Amino acid sequence: MISTVLVANRGEIACRIFRTCRAQGIRTVAVHSDADATALHTRLADAAVRLPGSASTDTYLRGDLIVEAALAAGADAVHPGYGFLSENAAFARAVTDAGLTWIGPPPEAIEAMASKTRAKKLMGAEPLHEVTEADLPVLVKAAAGGGGRGMRIVRRLADLDAELAAARAEAASAFGDGEVFVEPYVEHGRHVEVQLLADTHGTVWTLGTRDCSLQRRHQKVIEEAPAPGLTDTLTRELYERSVRAARAVDYTGAGTVEFLVAPDGTAHFLEMNTRLQVEHPVTEAVFGVDLVALQLRVAEGHPLGPTPPDPHGHAVEARLYAEDPAAGWAPQTGRLHRLAVPDGIRLDTGYTDGDDIGVHYDPMLAKLVAHAPTRAEAVRRLAGALERAAVHGPVTNRDLLLRSLRHEEFTSARVDTGFYDRHLPALTTPAPDPLAPLAAALADAAGRSRFGGAWRNVPSGPQVKRYALPGGEETEVRYHHTRTGPRADGVHVVHTAPGLVVLETDGVRRRYEVASYGDEIHVGTTRLTALPRFPDPVPQHAPGSLLAPMPGTVVRVAEGLTEGARVTAGQPLLWLEAMKMEHRITAPATGTLTSLHAVTGQQVTVGSLLAVVTGSQGREEPRAVRGARNRAPSHDEGAVT
Repeated sequence: MISTVLVANRGEIACRIFRTCRAQGIRTVAVHSDADATALHTRLADAAVRLPGSASTDTYLRGDLIVEAALAAGADAVHPGYGFLSENAAFARAVTDAGLTWIGPPPEAIEAMASKTRAKKLMGAEPLHEVTEADLPVLVKAAAGGGGRGMRIVRRLADLDAELAAARAEAASAFGDGEVFVEPYVEHGRHVEVQLLADTHGTVWTLGTRDCSLQRRHQKVIEEAPAPGLTDTLTRELYERSVRAARAVDYTGAGTVEFLVAPDGTAHFLEMNTRLQVEHPVTEAVFGVDLVALQLRVAEGHPLGPTPPDPHGHAVEARLYAEDPAAGWAPQTGRLHRLAVPDGIRLDTGYTDGDDIGVHYDPMLAKLVAHAPTRAEAVRRLAGALERAAVHGPVTNRDLLLRSLRHEEFTSARVDTGFYDRHLPALTTPAPDPLAPLAAALADAAGRSRFGGAWRNVPSGPQVKRYALPGGEETEVRYHHTRTGPRADGVHVVHTAPGLVVLETDGVRRRYEVASYGDEIHVGTTRLTALPRFPDPVPQHAPGSLLAPMPGTVVRVAEGLTEGARVTAGQPLLWLEAMKMEHRITAPATGTLTSLHAVTGQQVTVGSLLAVVTGSQGREEPRAVRGARNRAPSHDEGAVT
């Protein structure tokens, strides 16, 4: 029997595994980098071991240090979670060689399937070795790992070499393995996968299908189970191929076989993930199982039942990220002041109120999961929960998730992996509540009135407050103090308090919950920034300045790039790495690189001056390089977790 489990991972998945271990009476051990010294997973474990450093390559990708940590803490088993070393056969062998139980498939099965190139050969789907114009578009993919790292869509043959180099660099940084390959790219496909669970006695369960087609940067955003709209024939085919893949490598434990289903219904094998998936909660909800508990049982040698439980209802999961979808999915950092969801919604997270979101790891804050008898009910329930959730802190993708769930293509189950390519501008157009700034101003005034202040019995000028809205637009609020309370044109102020304002317009009353954290103010789902009435002078940058859109590390500067070089609009100049993703910084215009401040390995903060490009006309404005120019290439193929 397993008594103590070390989880070789961090964040949400470590916390989720600890939850099951605690319910099973199993002691837990966390490992943590210096950046995660006070992280939630570190605080939840019974014991924790430091991995010196903050970069993944120095910490969570150091299998030798993790095995040493397990032995030092008295663990007798290791669970890899997902990502990092979860599909590393050498790490699995090191765990078992140390006399520890590996909660996962045999190293040989990982070896056969964890490399996508080997898996494709095993399944009879060879990668492309020579790419011609006739093969375009193609997809460059990392052979190891997942999460969209090391993945690029190539639509022009001239771009292939550069994208191969970028993919290799990103894969090496994320997984310690820079191998990449090229395969045909399927337009408008659906990402469909099959959850497997196999024991050491020859039983293989298929636990339904999932659809994970809504993705950004090849990372899934919204997942659901079962995959809607599949024919019985196609479902049986996916089950049969998945079981065949598992038996071919003597698979045990939890695993997922992923397919890209073309518009004509043809299912193309993508890969087999030899680990637990991020989206496993939707399967758990539908089948009423705890997949981590079943992983533990399989690792202890217990048999599964002859057949899996029957499925019930539908489940939908949304991944809440600290990122700005309107700014090229730029990751965000800062203090998470509050995260709370309505009752009845499953919340898997690696954060609690007051935790800081740093730059070193994936920006996913949490997963919200809703289960209901039907798909329509589950989607409605999840959308309602997102709308009512308190998400106070950095900019997140909450509004994008909410609009996606209510989009006609999604509600009618007609999505594919190109959904965000088609609809991102509309989904990210700011639409703040027009009364939110007034509610913020009145709540602020109510808070200040507790500490003194008075109204005057003579006419006076209006009170004025300025706010920055989502998207950066500024607005001004005006209201008057009167004997009977605040008054604003066209709005009846029913109630004001520091945390609650009630306003009435056209006979309809609306409640606004207001939370303030310095200049950061949350009014319902609208995030505002309070602006000074008389702004301080701001530092001026030369025209054509490129400013860092996020904190991160300069991982590469274009080869041979020097001051005085001639550059063309859109030409890659350097690459920033933040939260495990590379962000390409390109020339905003054709001209001359008159200044280059960035160097490889440099840590930069938001607004740091990276370079200056003077265009032919010399009139470029300073710009934070956000949006499409520093966005990773298109994200509409869903081959990763």
